[in-house]
Amino acid sequence: MSFRATLVALAQRKSSKEWLSRQSSDPWIKQRAQNDFYSRSAFKLLEISENYGNFLDKQDVGVVIDLGAAPGGWSQAAARKLGWDVDSVKKPGSYGLKQELDKKGKVAGDSYDPLNIDDLEKGYEHSPDGRAIVVAVDLLTIKPIPGVQSLKADFLHPLTEGLIHDVLVRFGFGFGRRKADIILSDIAMNMTGVAVHDDEASLRICHAVWEFARKNLRTASEIGRTRGGVLLLKHFTHPDVDAFRQKCLVPNFRDVTYIKPRSSRSESKEAYYLCRGFEPETIDNFD
Repeated sequence: MSFRATLVALAQRKSSKEWLSRQSSDPWIKQRAQNDFYSRSAFKLLEISENYGNFLDKQDVGVVIDLGAAPGGWSQAAARKLGWDVDSVKKPGSYGLKQELDKKGKVAGDSYDPLNIDDLEKGYEHSPDGRAIVVAVDLLTIKPIPGVQSLKADFLHPLTEGLIHDVLVRFGFGFGRRKADIILSDIAMNMTGVAVHDDEASLRICHAVWEFARKNLRTASEIGRTRGGVLLLKHFTHPDVDAFRQKCLVPNFRDVTYIKPRSSRSESKEAYYLCRGFEPETIDNFD
């Protein structure tokens, strides 16, 4: 028994050394160490945006929705791109939609304060520097981030869309609009280790994000730009993922690009579809 325990310990030690070696030689880890603001996930978003037309920098972008946003790396990176000084607010509670849906789909708590007016009246700082708003949606809590209104809810819940719309209208950056110019999804399913189960779960997430996007993304015509209306969607290797792209994405976007970011580990099964120029085949049921 002691011999076996020794082998396990040696294997764990070897695995740890390999992990440390990989971390120390990883250029993205080094870059993160030099700038704590960016996570590996944030680097992926920035890399994709900069390599494909700087879609986060467009002046006509007023609303970005980040699905599955926790812990907030993409939302934070997007907010900085949209002109927010993410280091300017140090006090907790200055930003973020604090509302949470209970099990019946109702807003938990006695009051609904999507703009955190109560916090602002208590003397919290507020910087109007940004030119657009990020709405971050996740079941997990997201720390306050300037320029980001966080909603603790399931984006698939029927009432969540209404809460997002309310934030956009009340906050003002959407200029009364109820839809996003860019929708981001870096959602990864909880891995079980069972390949068939995990593959199916990842594909279900793709379909769910697409269903949300088709109802909540502004079209290129509405924005007035050929490649306006952007969906950035993470996906994982699956036999049917290309069929999903051909059926759901290609007919409804002018440009659909497969992307494997340099900042993504080579052994990772993840990749992204960058979809630009949203022009759905039919909009009869998209309101």
